[in-house]
Amino acid sequence: MNKVWLSVYEKIVNSEDARACKAIDESACKVVPGNFIKIIIAQFFTSLGDAIINPKVTLPWVMQSVGAPLYLVAWLVPIRESGSLLPQLAIASFVRRMPIRKWVWVAGSALQAVSVTLIGLVALFMQGSIAGWMIILCLAVFSVARGLSSVASKDVLGKTIPKTQRGQVTGWSGSMAGLVTVGVAAILFFVALTPLEGSAYIYGLAVIGAASVWVAGALVYSTVKEFPGEVEGGKNGLKEALGQLALLKTDTVFRRFVITRSLLLCTALSAPFYIVLAQQTLGSSMWVLAMFIAASGFASLISAPFWGRFSDRSSRFVMIIASFVSVLVGGSLFLLSLLTPDALSNWVILPSLYFLLTIAHQGIRVGRKTYLVDLSDGNKRTSYVAVSNTVIGFILLVLSLIGTLTQFISIAGLVLIFSMMALAGVVMASKLPEIGS
Repeated sequence: MNKVWLSVYEKIVNSEDARACKAIDESACKVVPGNFIKIIIAQFFTSLGDAIINPKVTLPWVMQSVGAPLYLVAWLVPIRESGSLLPQLAIASFVRRMPIRKWVWVAGSALQAVSVTLIGLVALFMQGSIAGWMIILCLAVFSVARGLSSVASKDVLGKTIPKTQRGQVTGWSGSMAGLVTVGVAAILFFVALTPLEGSAYIYGLAVIGAASVWVAGALVYSTVKEFPGEVEGGKNGLKEALGQLALLKTDTVFRRFVITRSLLLCTALSAPFYIVLAQQTLGSSMWVLAMFIAASGFASLISAPFWGRFSDRSSRFVMIIASFVSVLVGGSLFLLSLLTPDALSNWVILPSLYFLLTIAHQGIRVGRKTYLVDLSDGNKRTSYVAVSNTVIGFILLVLSLIGTLTQFISIAGLVLIFSMMALAGVVMASKLPEIGS
């Protein structure tokens, strides 16, 4: 099996990078090929699950199918994202005490599988407000579990994969998930032609089936060969963890990164409004959902490997380019709605814009993850991840309030506001230093 891992690994990684073992121990260097492939496969499963249980596309359809109140739909993205980010200072304090940290990722993945299964059961057997609130509750548990995996994944990646190859791990897993997501979209297109269109029963079974990908991911990740790491910094619990917030004051580069990442959140926050516009102009049929899932899948399939390899050269430049693309997409949507609003009724326009936005979002996601992992080593990396994610969780909740502006401005106008904030993120990203490979 080791020869198989090595063969696949050498085909993915260029020969120069394959021989390099930068920023990891000699013992970890010997098992890089196997760990490289295993982490890609595990992240593929969770990326696929995230694509299927998408709070920007899929979950709103599930909520609608069970007759949940519309005001609950507005909470899907903030709860899914903030729920995984806000507890990470406490989570990181716990993780720092563990010399082997892959089991935190495994536990988080298993708990996500349980939460997703419960969401599917709610879709099958409940209706109305009760169903909506239960989905929100399950999503909150899912988000906290996702936070466990998030803290552990970056630390394990930094301990097991050389510095010049980490972006490719995220990139290839995202690309593989994109390919399978396109298949899921094809299935939805087929279902749209049957009497099962819009059935909560179909949604429920699909969600329960999606839970299996997190189980598969946990099984694969458990086989990663991780060697014991630092355990200093975990003795004082949450109090010590809260003290890590001082990094925002003392570490200039890290502070600039957090500000940049905060501004680039606008790309993700604007995405649901493309879906809302599509529902208003194209309708709420399942084929519309399938089109956007397909657009998301194709975008990940095509762009993720490119962004991953590019990030290993300059993750800073990836953030700049990808965020600028998102600005152009948002600006184009605004101009179309202002100058030729009827164009948005064309079934090609909005899915195409969403496709480009997803490509940009993939670049931002891969770039900022690679930059943060490369920024430091050991327990300091764990602190960076925890502080960054916790702060971003609070900022995300604040930025989500911008959505209330739809009472006063058009949806396209709101997208333009998000785009202008992303443009500020381009400026901030340009001020970040390059992290040497």
